[in-house]
Amino acid sequence: MVNPVLFWIIAAITVIPAFSLLFARKAVHVAMSIVLVMVGLAAAYITLGAPFLGMVQIVVYTGAVMMLFLFVLMLVGVDQREDLKETIKGQRWIGLFTAAGLGAFLVSVVGRVTVAVSDTPVQGDPDVVAVLLFEKYVLVIEVLGFLLITAAVGALVLTHTPRLKPRRTQLEVQRDRVLAGADPVNKPMPGVYARHNALDVPALDPEGQPIDHSVSRVLKIRNQTQEGVEFRAALEDPSRKEGDR
Repeated sequence: MVNPVLFWIIAAITVIPAFSLLFARKAVHVAMSIVLVMVGLAAAYITLGAPFLGMVQIVVYTGAVMMLFLFVLMLVGVDQREDLKETIKGQRWIGLFTAAGLGAFLVSVVGRVTVAVSDTPVQGDPDVVAVLLFEKYVLVIEVLGFLLITAAVGALVLTHTPRLKPRRTQLEVQRDRVLAGADPVNKPMPGVYARHNALDVPALDPEGQPIDHSVSRVLKIRNQTQEGVEFRAALEDPSRKEGDR
């Protein structure tokens, strides 16, 4: 017999996260609520005398499936929210009527179910389940394992892209760039050194000559660049005021 206090605690752990699924806005909150629901179900199984089923619930669903969901959510992004804009007109009403019909169907089916009380105790111990799995249903277990391994290998084969050429190292890439005429370091920033920082003005080298490739080629195509010679000439003008130096 299950303790009533323990039952209500387990029920709260299971039902409250289940209701939170209806109001959660972030996918990670939904996943964590499902984890709590599964933990509550596992606790209910254990208190009802099915420890093997409870441990399977925790190990398989909570420990493997839900952790995989959380891992995918972390890769996709936890800040992304679902778009609440209706892409199909009337889909909200269609969903409500479908849910109401499904609920009425479940109520009618559950109301007709009769539970017969058996005097024979049900054998649900882990050793009994293990004997059934690995003696009577050993062929089914082996076939399921083979299918899972085949699915995993197939997923790896489908997602794997073979390389036609060996992967180039960073040293090889840099050497090819230098041989092609590229700068061995980053391009200089636009703007005249220490006097001007506009993006449309080329930088000056140590000799005072403009560096053409320091300005974006988009600005060159639009004819929105300025020559750096005039700024250098202004710096070399002896008629400048002493306070401008």
